[in-house]
Amino acid sequence: MIAFLFFLVLVLALLGAVHWYVWRRLVRDVTVPGGRARRVGTVLVVVLPLLSIAALVSGRAGVPFVVQQVVAWPGFLWLALLLYVVLALVVGEAVRPVLSRVLARRAAAAAPAAPAAAPVAPPAAEPVAAPVPEPVPVPERGATPESDSEPVTEAAGQDAAPETPAAPEALAVDGTQAASGTQAAPSPRPAAEVVAGAPAPDVSRRLFVARVVGGAAAAVAAGTVGNGAYGVLRGPRVKRVTVPLAKLPRAAHGYRIAVVSDVHLGPILGRAHSQRIVDAVNATQPDLIAVVGDLVDGTVADLGSAAEPLARLRARHGSFFVTGNHEYFSGADAWVDHVRDLGMRPLRNERLEIPAGFDLAGVDDVAGESEGRGPDFGRALGDRDRSRTAVLLAHQPIVIDDAVAHGVDLQLSGHTHGGQLWPGNFLAELANPTVAGLERYGDTQLYVSRGAGAWGPPVRVGAPSDITVVQLASKQA
Repeated sequence: MIAFLFFLVLVLALLGAVHWYVWRRLVRDVTVPGGRARRVGTVLVVVLPLLSIAALVSGRAGVPFVVQQVVAWPGFLWLALLLYVVLALVVGEAVRPVLSRVLARRAAAAAPAAPAAAPVAPPAAEPVAAPVPEPVPVPERGATPESDSEPVTEAAGQDAAPETPAAPEALAVDGTQAASGTQAAPSPRPAAEVVAGAPAPDVSRRLFVARVVGGAAAAVAAGTVGNGAYGVLRGPRVKRVTVPLAKLPRAAHGYRIAVVSDVHLGPILGRAHSQRIVDAVNATQPDLIAVVGDLVDGTVADLGSAAEPLARLRARHGSFFVTGNHEYFSGADAWVDHVRDLGMRPLRNERLEIPAGFDLAGVDDVAGESEGRGPDFGRALGDRDRSRTAVLLAHQPIVIDDAVAHGVDLQLSGHTHGGQLWPGNFLAELANPTVAGLERYGDTQLYVSRGAGAWGPPVRVGAPSDITVVQLASKQA
């Protein structure tokens, strides 16, 4: 219990650190403090992880199915988006300093040379008033110029001497108007003056770089997730693989088995997805259909109707089903009964002979060991004739060693999803002998399907969903 609590605390701490990093790069660094964009971004970074947790636990917590459907889309999609946003932002950390240096160099190269300082005009000198001329005396009639009489102004009716124009009003040294009546010319603005409130060049450049890198990361993540979701929702593609088997009789040469795994019907993938799978399988006209586990993520009460189209699967020798680990999260016994009602035959640690001339066996998933219903290879394969070809249906590839020990020629499995979300394939390789495709282990060959659906986020990146038609080839033919 203590170990579980420690693991839970560690996971929550990691999620908190990741979301803080995303908030810092996509919200804080690209918005202004107190702005609406920052408030909205902060709320989203808090609400979306809560929806993701609700999507993960709501099914097992017994939450009403309609609520599961409401929280599943945003909650699961955010998990996929978070993965690729973080990966893109980590790449952006290497791009950020390079872009900053390039912009700084361009700004320096484009900046004009500093203009020479304009000479400062000396203060205006006090104007000197022009001298007022003395009145010119007009001699009286008969008087001689040498007369000593008092000078008199010009007689009435004759124009007076013109008035001397007033001197212009002086300006103060600082360029302001010294006296009323005359407007001073404005002084030139100093070249070094900065407009009040404008951001400094380095601050503006950092904001630009943050928005470019953050916007590019968000766009790449959204495009990746959108394309991956489209691949899941359009339905799986059909693959064809030929498997030569040494003991396969000539009569079974070319026998076709349609392998369907990991459908994961649930709050997101429902009845329409089942119908897409049925249409794709029936179009291949297989001889036998093998559904190798993880059909559902939910109870029969919630998803029974979503699985009903599977009743229309058609094959010459019928359809067969083995449990996966998710059936044991959803009520395995109830689902075994339901798929039987839909026309599929469950193989629970048992074997039967196919008329084409080989044995078909199926074992319960290892997750059933918690309920006393795990794989029993002795019961399924212990007393068989080893001269006959044996094909085993087992959900998880990890039972390949038991298959080899019991002389199985071909094991058909799923479970891995091929990693589903790159780089998840590297993690899947740590837990499984084969992640996808056909590989040989001694005299036994193992084929692992990537699956026809998706668990959690309805998104696949680097691991497209598939239905595989395995064609058996006889070396005797």
